[in-house]
Amino acid sequence: MWRLRETAHPVLTDEGGAILSEQTGRWAYLTPSASAAVMLLLASTSQEEAAARFAERYGIGAGQAAADVRTVAETLAAQGLAHDGEAAAQPGRRWWKGWRS
Repeated sequence: MWRLRETAHPVLTDEGGAILSEQTGRWAYLTPSASAAVMLLLASTSQEEAAARFAERYGIGAGQAAADVRTVAETLAAQGLAHDGEAAAQPGRRWWKGWRS
């Protein structure tokens, strides 16, 4: 099951969104359709279910919807913001740990 990492904090709307990485302190900005894909991935039990709901929402073919959802899922995983549930969440130091004023 696809999930965001514990160190990723989403702000998702129908108008777009962003995900903050605690590890880097950077935001990953999302288009409205990418934000919808993330919301559907989080609400679904599989990428296939998310893709079917994405196809219905946008009135596109199943193949295109599957490719779009897969691209969003793989891009966020490559950025260290998500995982497929099979891989253990990466232990990491929170970016503010060790910071001193």
